[in-house]
Amino acid sequence: MSRTFLAAALSALALGLAACGDKPQQLAGQQIGGSGPSWQGPTTAFTVSGWKVGDERSWNAHMQARAQGQNENVRLGTSR
Repeated sequence: MSRTFLAAALSALALGLAACGDKPQQLAGQQIGGSGPSWQGPTTAFTVSGWKVGDERSWNAHMQARAQGQNENVRLGTSR
């Protein structure tokens, strides 16, 4: 039993140390920066109707409605 435990412990240690050798991944010659605010996004075929690009108030209203649509308590009518 102690051999099995020792083998399991050593394999766990080996896996743990293997993760330490991971090198950071970068795109060659490209710098990735943060994007602007989400509500300033582009107009695409997937843009929801009723939202105007650059309209923060409209963006927040749509995000609130989406969150409530995914809330199980609201959907099932069990909210207190």
